[in-house]
Amino acid sequence: MEIRDSVDSRYNPAAIEEKWQKTWVELGLDKTPTASNKPKFYALSMFPYPSGSLHMGHVRNYTITDVIARLKRMQGYRVIHPMGWDAFGLPAENAAIDRGVPPAKWTYQNMAQMRQQLQRLGLSIDWECELATCSPDYYKWTQWIFLQFLQAGLAYQKEAAVNWDPIDQTVLANEQVDNEGRSWRSGAIVERKLLRQWFFKITDYAEELLNDLHKLTGWPDRVKLMQANWIGKSTGAYLEFPIVGIDEKIAVYTTRPDTVYGVSYLVLAPEHPLTKRVTTKEQQAAVEAFIKEISNQSELERTSEDKPKRGISTGGVAINPFTGEEMPIWIADYVLYEYGTGAVMGVPAHDVRDFKFAKNYDLPVDFVIASPDDVAGFDLTPTSEINEVRQLIQIEYNQAYTEPGILINSGSFTGMTSTDAKQAIIEYAEQQGFGKVRVQYRLRDWLISRQRYWGAPIPVIHCPNCGIVPVPDKDLPVQLPEEVEFTGRGGSPLTQLESWVNVPCPTCGTPAKRETDTMDTFIDSSWYFLRFPDAKNEQQVFDSSKINDWMPVDQYVGGIEHAILHLLYSRFFTKVLRDRGLLNFDEPFQRLLTQGMVQGLTYLNPNKGGKDKWIPSNLVNSADPRDPQTGEPLQRLYATMSKSKGNGVAPEDVIAKYGIDTARMFILFKAPPEKDLEWDEADVEGQFRFLNRVWRLVTDYVADGVSRKQAQLADLTKAEKELRRAIHTAIQAVTEDVEDEYQFNTAISELMKLSNALTDADGKNSSIYAEGIRTLVVLLAPFAPHIADELWHLLGESNSVHTQTWPSFDPAALVADEITLVIQIMGKTRGLIQVPAQADKAALEKYARESEIAQRYIEGKEIKKVIVVPGKLVNFVVS
Repeated sequence: MEIRDSVDSRYNPAAIEEKWQKTWVELGLDKTPTASNKPKFYALSMFPYPSGSLHMGHVRNYTITDVIARLKRMQGYRVIHPMGWDAFGLPAENAAIDRGVPPAKWTYQNMAQMRQQLQRLGLSIDWECELATCSPDYYKWTQWIFLQFLQAGLAYQKEAAVNWDPIDQTVLANEQVDNEGRSWRSGAIVERKLLRQWFFKITDYAEELLNDLHKLTGWPDRVKLMQANWIGKSTGAYLEFPIVGIDEKIAVYTTRPDTVYGVSYLVLAPEHPLTKRVTTKEQQAAVEAFIKEISNQSELERTSEDKPKRGISTGGVAINPFTGEEMPIWIADYVLYEYGTGAVMGVPAHDVRDFKFAKNYDLPVDFVIASPDDVAGFDLTPTSEINEVRQLIQIEYNQAYTEPGILINSGSFTGMTSTDAKQAIIEYAEQQGFGKVRVQYRLRDWLISRQRYWGAPIPVIHCPNCGIVPVPDKDLPVQLPEEVEFTGRGGSPLTQLESWVNVPCPTCGTPAKRETDTMDTFIDSSWYFLRFPDAKNEQQVFDSSKINDWMPVDQYVGGIEHAILHLLYSRFFTKVLRDRGLLNFDEPFQRLLTQGMVQGLTYLNPNKGGKDKWIPSNLVNSADPRDPQTGEPLQRLYATMSKSKGNGVAPEDVIAKYGIDTARMFILFKAPPEKDLEWDEADVEGQFRFLNRVWRLVTDYVADGVSRKQAQLADLTKAEKELRRAIHTAIQAVTEDVEDEYQFNTAISELMKLSNALTDADGKNSSIYAEGIRTLVVLLAPFAPHIADELWHLLGESNSVHTQTWPSFDPAALVADEITLVIQIMGKTRGLIQVPAQADKAALEKYARESEIAQRYIEGKEIKKVIVVPGKLVNFVVS
């Protein structure tokens, strides 16, 4: 790279950006170092689904990570900054059905298009690490990991309720069922059906996943809280209620054993195995009809809080072992067999849902806990007093009392506080043999099997003699067959491909069948970060020494929508693979940044419903926003960019008009990374003007061609000292902003201040000015990498600015020789003077008294008092 003979005073982003992207590839600046003589830094964005086009949310995510990666390289780290594709999933299968295109072809076309778009952004990504989860050389190892789970006893099959489309004869995910309980494709009312499904035993790691949240000091507190709530640890009582007439018991789990004397009914899930056994002949027809009706509802419908809870009596009766009293057994839509024990005890006096249910079906409401204030002064031992309190409570509380309190009408536990009674009641149940303490988690085992084609095949074979047989490692990957017809009906296409399904058992040779379920796409994304540092390894899932060197990820960047499942599953995988001896660390992501959404100006017609209420921005006159069809006035708001709202801004349009560096600068400057960003073209224009100012500042400096003598620090002029202080203040402030909290917006503000200081500086022939110009370019490099490298080249450098060492500030340069002192008279500011920075209080008062400002205002007046605030002001109190 040679210095230009003439300097172009016009900033031309398109030419510069294309030139430098090509140069970076030639120089291999973004490749992952193989030597380990530097500290490592793993910068990672959550990889995208290859939908075919980037949106502004992608641009924001990847720009944030890119700034961090570029900064860390300049700070002396060896950096890995990879990219891949979360490429399996339903959209590709839908495309195959709708367009008649094989899922693989559609997916790889989209990947190629998005790769080109990402490369156009000039991101410092090591594309040699690229991976795609739909590639056999990746999902071979996904299958191998599945077999590791199987060997560890963490993968198993059991019957589970699924959403079943009776027309298309296929299983649907919850997101494929609309609010009316209909299939998104066929429109059929979805049924609940029991099918054998594959699960991972994530519950075995529930306690460790919860306890290790404290190790994640670099994670947002709200994300850790969301994970803790999802795991949902609770300590309560496991209680058994005998069933009258049969030798069975109904087991429930409750965190409120203090309310057990108020149980007035039990509720089973309609799918519970005991439902049929407890239902009497008189109720059989009604119960079966109710179950059939409930089977048409999705899990989301049944558990929705805004719908009334429905149920029916089975006719069966259970006994409360604490009181010996009989109580009816019901079934209800809100109880799911997959949750807890599949049964709950109805305590309407102390649970809002149970209270509404009991009132609706005229079931008893027995209060057994009262507010301490309501029972103050009562002797809770005599029966008469208990009845009096009970009557009082029934009158006072015309709703469920859900707070802790004092037990009433609870046998020998009457008079205890809820806290004491919980422990005592559990101990009593253990002594009597009908209960025990239990720790339970909201977290359920992870259902990982999908009855779809476009996913990693589950690598097992079902043999009539041997049962479930793992596919031998040497036969991996179990590849997806390509000769498949997609109709969207009749379940997975794999089940209909006999040549693929029918295979000999690897163990005994008997004719057997492949598993036709594929894995949930969350499986693919739960370990991809472990593959990147050794992405081309064909012999093993990864070289453990390489992964242990590079992991954990130092900075992970992605959307808050992945705060629970993806991050939880990734943590689970890491712990399992650690326990299999493949890793030596506990957590995959050291720091997590959940960036905010990109919002666009949006127009809403409040008189319309559904998608029609959103009016695309390009159809609206912004000066007088009205519905182009009805003429009704529209509401203006900022909302997350999406096709449905018609408020998106295409990245390529912004880049074509302003360049990549301007788009980056706007995204980084407009809002802190964790906050939502409101797109405003006026602000984009502002960043374009700033880069133009920097361009002119440097090109004018180069064109000036003045030979600048080296300034000695001891002999600096006042102007040189002030400029040097501005330079080192910028170094300090930008470094602090980008190192700790990634406050890129304030860092860019500091760059603007430095630019202004250089523009206003006297003595542009000084070497201090030259230092400022070079410092501005180096500090700008992570944010606007193309223009920074071009300007660095114009300054006569033959290497890339991105190979420069990040500057450090000189503390001595930050010390001011002079400060501005405020002169006040009677608390009112009258002027400013410059005084030595080291002046003490006496000296400050002397400078203030002798100033022309003070002389003018205190002449002929008596000074009653002088207030000196060192380094800030002197206030004269006069009469």
